[in-house]
Amino acid sequence: MDVGASVSAKRRRVEHDLADDLTRLHEPVGLAGLLDLGYVAFYAVGAYSYALLATNFGLSFWVCLPLAGILAAFWGMMLGFPVLRLRGDYLAIVTLAFGEIIGTLVVNGSSIHLGGGQTLTAGSLGISALDLPYFPVIGKFGLLSLRPWYWLILTITVIVLFVVRRIRDSRLGRAWIALREDEIAAVSMGIPLVKTKLLAYAIGAAFGGISGAFLADFNQTVNASQFQFTFSIFVLSMVIVGGLGSIGGAVLGAVLISYINYYLIPDVLNTLPHTFGLNFDLTDLSIGIYGFLLVIVMILRPQGLWPERRRKRELAGEVAPEMTEMGEPTTVGVGPLDGGR
Repeated sequence: MDVGASVSAKRRRVEHDLADDLTRLHEPVGLAGLLDLGYVAFYAVGAYSYALLATNFGLSFWVCLPLAGILAAFWGMMLGFPVLRLRGDYLAIVTLAFGEIIGTLVVNGSSIHLGGGQTLTAGSLGISALDLPYFPVIGKFGLLSLRPWYWLILTITVIVLFVVRRIRDSRLGRAWIALREDEIAAVSMGIPLVKTKLLAYAIGAAFGGISGAFLADFNQTVNASQFQFTFSIFVLSMVIVGGLGSIGGAVLGAVLISYINYYLIPDVLNTLPHTFGLNFDLTDLSIGIYGFLLVIVMILRPQGLWPERRRKRELAGEVAPEMTEMGEPTTVGVGPLDGGR
C-alpha cells in the first residue's frame, strides 16, 4: 500500500508540473520576456482561493476552478502595476519578494480570522477534505482511481495549449514578443506598455491559479509546505531547458525535468553516492543538479532543447539583423516616384 501511495504521489506531481509549466510561465517569461521568480505566489492564491470557496460557500469544482483563475489574475495585475518600469534583475528581485510575502502570509495566515472559527490559511495544518469533482458520465472522482484525473488534466492541458497558441499568433502575442526583443523600440512603434505588460501578468497568473486549484482538489489538502521558493526555480528551469518562447519546448522541458526529479533521481540514482563510499543521497543535491543542468544547457544549447524557430536562427547566426523584426530597415533605392531625390 505504501508503494502504491508513493507511485500515486509521483504521478500526481508529474501531471501537475506538466500542466503548471505550460499554463503559467510561458506567457510572461517565454513570450513577454518578464523574468518572474514569484510564480509560486499565484499558484498559492489559486489553491487557497479554491479551498476557501469550496469549504465556506460549498461551491463545486467546476465553479471554483475559473474563480480561482480570476482571483489569481487580479493579484497578477496588482503585482504588475508597481513593476511596470522594472526589467531584468530588478524585476526578478521584486517578483521574488512578492513570492516570499505570499509564502509568509500562508504560514502565518492562521492568525487572520475570517469569522465562524475559520482562518485565512490554517497555517501549517492547511485546509483539507475538499469536495471531489463530479462529472455526469463518470460520476464523482475518486482518490484511488487516477484515470479520471489523468483525462481531466490532459483536457485542461490541451485547451491551454490551444489558447496559448492562439494568443501567441494574435496581435497581443506579437506585442509581447516585440517588448521582449526591444522594449524601447516597441513602445516607440505605438505598443501600449502598461496594458500589454499587465495582460501578460494577468493571463499568466490566471493559468497558474487554475493549476493551483486543480492540485488543491487533487491532493485534497492545501498547506504552507506546498509553496516554497524552490518550486518556482524548478518550473522556471523547465521553461529555460525546453526553450524560451516555444510551446513545444515548454512541454518537453516539463516532461524531462519532472522525469528527472520524480523518477530518475529518487528511484534510479539516489543511492549512487554510496557506491563510491559517500554518506549522502543524491536527492540531497537535487537543487545543485538543476543548476548544473541549466549551466550545461546555457553553454551547449542556449536556445533550449526545442527552441522557437526564429530564436534558434538568431542564436545560430543564420538571420541577418535586417531580417529580424527588430533589425535595421533595409535601404530603399531611388525609384521613379522619388523624383531623383
